[in-house]
Amino acid sequence: MDLDSRGELTTAHVRLVASSLGVTVRAVWYWVAAARREGRLVPRSRARASVTPEIRRLLALWGGNVSAVHRELAARAADDPEAGPMLSLSALHRAVVRELSAGERAGLRGGEAARRAYDVFGKRPAMWRNACWEGDHKHVPVQVDVEGELTCPWITWFIDCATKHVLGLAVTPHTPSRDAVLAALRTSITRTEPFGPAGGLPALVRVDRGKDFLSTTVTAALGALAVPVHDLPAYTPHLKGTVEALNDAVEEMLLVSLPRYTHRQKLTGGRLADPDAPPLTFPAFVQLLLDWVRWWNTEHHPAALKGLTPLQAWNADPTPLRDVPAEHLALFALEDDGRTRTITTNGISWQSRDYIAAWMVGHTETKIRLRHLPHHDSEIEVFDASTGRHLGPAHLAEQASPEQIRALKAARTAAARRLRADLKAAEKLRRQRFAAVTTAAPPQPLGALTAAEAQAELEATDGRDLRALALPGLIPHAPLPDGWVLPQPSGQPRRKPPGRRPSPPDTDTDPPR
Repeated sequence: MDLDSRGELTTAHVRLVASSLGVTVRAVWYWVAAARREGRLVPRSRARASVTPEIRRLLALWGGNVSAVHRELAARAADDPEAGPMLSLSALHRAVVRELSAGERAGLRGGEAARRAYDVFGKRPAMWRNACWEGDHKHVPVQVDVEGELTCPWITWFIDCATKHVLGLAVTPHTPSRDAVLAALRTSITRTEPFGPAGGLPALVRVDRGKDFLSTTVTAALGALAVPVHDLPAYTPHLKGTVEALNDAVEEMLLVSLPRYTHRQKLTGGRLADPDAPPLTFPAFVQLLLDWVRWWNTEHHPAALKGLTPLQAWNADPTPLRDVPAEHLALFALEDDGRTRTITTNGISWQSRDYIAAWMVGHTETKIRLRHLPHHDSEIEVFDASTGRHLGPAHLAEQASPEQIRALKAARTAAARRLRADLKAAEKLRRQRFAAVTTAAPPQPLGALTAAEAQAELEATDGRDLRALALPGLIPHAPLPDGWVLPQPSGQPRRKPPGRRPSPPDTDTDPPR
């Protein structure tokens, strides 16, 4: 139209535009004619149906069913003769598809989880080993035999985000708590089998806002090792996608093949194809899980690792590792009681029960602090309240084994034997014994030394003492300078230092010396 306004528009221009836009020459001439006649440079607007807030609410009410919404609108229009023209069902369908995204339509049908499936998520930048761990609980949809009862166990595990290496796990037949988190963390930090050589201390641990992961015990244990815990907002699995992918992988690759998998396909009426399948025992399930984790770490090739296994990716990373000594991890999973207690003749009283140990013999009235594994009250660890020194473990007196009782009795017997020996030795020192004589002579004390023996011992002692007092690093004195005046014995005239001019004689008489 700019060319047409200057009178420069030709058929060649029209053909060029038509060829570039993929339309006919006649269509372009039609657009030019409409612009000359009506001044319109865009297609003629048509009245279209739109999705109003009321229609959105009706879509949410009817679960995204457009036909049900159209029936609702038709019923309202029948009751209100003054209402405007009614939209057709096809027009309403077109309006919903045009103005609502696929994610919005899925959310109206299935809720937030269905809508989130259409979201776009960015990837975090590539990191190095132990830069970040992610931890989570996985509810296993497999019924396992636990002491005659069928239950679905839980897995608590940690994975390295950079190498996809499963660092450690803990399995519980019930809902996990902080003890499972601490146990899984301990196996992850320890670089031993079955998850080694991966491990060490991470720079960051990323978990969801679960009360088990954010308990005081877990944060204090990791805080003592200078490892921060990053708690993510609730219900945001995409923020810890590495461990969530692991949760999906173990179900698709292992759990679906196990007997009594609760998500298995069902027959008509919701019946299982084999409802009487024998369940796995709890130890058998744990062993299968450990075997699968070993396969994942050493044989599986995740797509993100470009042909490497997680173990190969871990070994190929040159990032230095921070290890924790075994003695520091010995009490890693224990929770402090927070009170100062006293060892009594009954042992240590905690939670209205007594705890005893063989090392307590002779330590009554000692002030102590105790630590314990959460939800495990059969054994505690005892520390000195003033110095913090670890004294030893203590066992529940009511559940003490015969070996523990024998050790306690043996400790009491040994303490009595040591005291008896000390008292007897003191009596020997207190009482002086003399040798028997056959003549009228003074009594000789037993154990006395002869003169020769005493002289030899004194000489050896003096030599040893002088050698012990010698200073091997002592520098000997240098020769005295010639100009120094040395003290002379009394009765001898004083020597004058060489090279010194004699002083002139005094007119007065020299004072007497």
